[in-house]
Amino acid sequence: MNFLNSILNQSKKHEFPFEHWEYNNALTDNQIKEIINTDIPDLSKHNLSYDGTRAIDGGAAEFREGIASGGKALKFRCFITKDNAFQFPKLVDFINELQSKKTYEIISRMIKKDLSNSYVRVEVICDREGFWLKPHCDIKEKLVSGLIFVNKTNESEDLGTDFYDKNLNKVKTVPYKHNYGYLFTSGPDTWHGMEKKKIKKERRCIQVNYVTFPTDWKVE
Repeated sequence: MNFLNSILNQSKKHEFPFEHWEYNNALTDNQIKEIINTDIPDLSKHNLSYDGTRAIDGGAAEFREGIASGGKALKFRCFITKDNAFQFPKLVDFINELQSKKTYEIISRMIKKDLSNSYVRVEVICDREGFWLKPHCDIKEKLVSGLIFVNKTNESEDLGTDFYDKNLNKVKTVPYKHNYGYLFTSGPDTWHGMEKKKIKKERRCIQVNYVTFPTDWKVE
């Protein structure tokens, strides 16, 4: 129960620029190995470039809304599903922990939203040079949003997620520290993204969501 222990004992609540929590040591060594070893296609080898969105194709949020796969650019994204679960036994353990009633009830109380009828969505991410993410607020279907960083390549801590005030001024960067994460719940002023920054090799992390639309991982 590394994740829950991290939330209970190694997390800190922040109020600025919006309510969020940062936490430490949520992943096991074997979970980190699976994240590092995940094969994520390099966009530059497919004549594609980052467009400031996660979906890569530039589709509007309305297009992706409620789509469990994340949109039509699935082949460039690695969501953990029942179909590929055999490749990620330790990350499935992580998902199972997120699905557990003990875990989601604690997070429900933190964010003041009911997660009892939600679904877990976990994506392994590998961002490379050229990646950026325009300031945005998540769709309301994302009850919990956040990343856990895996920095085993000595990348700059400045590669973390940037937070913005309501005027879209960058006011904070969550540091890209190894096995360090953050979470928040969607809202009208939860502006976040990532400015264009130098990535020497890769920016590995996992995205952790509780969502209202169906995935393979319903909470217990």
